Amino acid sequence: MGELGVDLVESGSVGGFFALRTSAPESGGAHRPLARLYAGEDGPLHARVDRVAARLGAPERRVGASVAHLGLAARLWSTALGPAALHGRFPALDPAELYWDGTLTSPDDLWWAGSGTRPGTVEELRAAVQEAHLVPFHAALRRDGRISPRLLWGNAGSALAGALRELTRWAHAHGRPEAAARAAELVSGLLGHPDLAGTVRGPRLRRASCCLYYRCPGAGLCGDCVFDHAPRTGLEGRAPAP
Repeated sequence: MGELGVDLVESGSVGGFFALRTSAPESGGAHRPLARLYAGEDGPLHARVDRVAARLGAPERRVGASVAHLGLAARLWSTALGPAALHGRFPALDPAELYWDGTLTSPDDLWWAGSGTRPGTVEELRAAVQEAHLVPFHAALRRDGRISPRLLWGNAGSALAGALRELTRWAHAHGRPEAAARAAELVSGLLGHPDLAGTVRGPRLRRASCCLYYRCPGAGLCGDCVFDHAPRTGLEGRAPAP
């Protein structure tokens, strides 16, 4: 195993959202480069949103789209932030080399077929994740159905803050306070971008918008939800959306 492989193993030990597969799945599967999704191959994303909405019993399809988006956004941020904070570099994550299988359950399975790395800086993380993935991913979701850009960027900020929380817990538990400090510095810089600024607030990084998960039957609120109590939706008695 090369030096990069060792780095990824340690980063993957933080949790499932930080793990990055570097070899093709033995079972084959339906993995395809995310670049194809971003370029307009919308079928797998449409099916993923439908699957998530059905599993949640979502009363509106956009709720399934939001939750599906939040899951993949969390994976993208985590697989970059983990090694950047721990080792000062991270996988290049070129969309043409990062394969995704939308038929699998959370956390989204990602297979990276590349070998290049990027320096673990705010600018490189922004270019690799926000610009190369999140911007075209958001466009794909808007092609798929009605969903607010503010909600999507709120999800992206929440996913980034969640990655920071997980990495901070791991770093302190494993005697790596410098990694926690580095992660906090990187996330602070990333949250300074206009698209992400204000998406989370305060020392607990509580989000400023809602992912809509509370609208699902029996869902409750997320840990960083903007609401203190779930508002009534008027949809409680309706059947899930087709």
